[in-house]
Amino acid sequence: MVRGGQGLARVAVVVRAAAGPWWWCGVFAAGVGVLPPGVTGRRIGVLAGAALFIVAAAVVAYARRGRYVALARGAARAGRHDVLQDRAVTVRNWRRGNRWWLLLALTIGIAASFAVPAAPGMLIAGCGAGLRWKAAWLGRRERGEGELLWVRVDWLGRYGGAPAGKSVKGYRGTGIAAGDAAPGGSRRRTTAGV
Repeated sequence: MVRGGQGLARVAVVVRAAAGPWWWCGVFAAGVGVLPPGVTGRRIGVLAGAALFIVAAAVVAYARRGRYVALARGAARAGRHDVLQDRAVTVRNWRRGNRWWLLLALTIGIAASFAVPAAPGMLIAGCGAGLRWKAAWLGRRERGEGELLWVRVDWLGRYGGAPAGKSVKGYRGTGIAAGDAAPGGSRRRTTAGV
């Protein structure tokens, strides 16, 4: 980096980058897992899976919110030499760093469906849904505060995740128009002809 600048990744983009893969792994595992009758039977498996989906989504969506809020309150202004990482780069880094964890979760989800059909996959999908809700919550907070939240790339760790982990000592803030991702981490819509 030039003159002490840091590489910064959007907090909401990191959270949202995890949501899609976990959701689709869960959906696939549940779809395959509903085929075998399992030990409990399909009906019990699907009902248990629905309960697990709701619980997992709620737990993941609300987990560590206090830590996110505390880091956001103490956010320092990003410096002029800080480098804002593109959304696509953040997403790619997260997916590369976590591909083996996703494969392991998918394998366990399918294998465990022979005991309780569909339930493990629905649990995984619930985690993905919870992450999506957390990203949406971050987006609402960013809009309300008029400030986008960024985290140093080197604090995200080896797997490119954990934007509120122990290694993260603080966030940086920018104006709402900075970077190429909208509040909440989605792609920024561009108006045609402008």
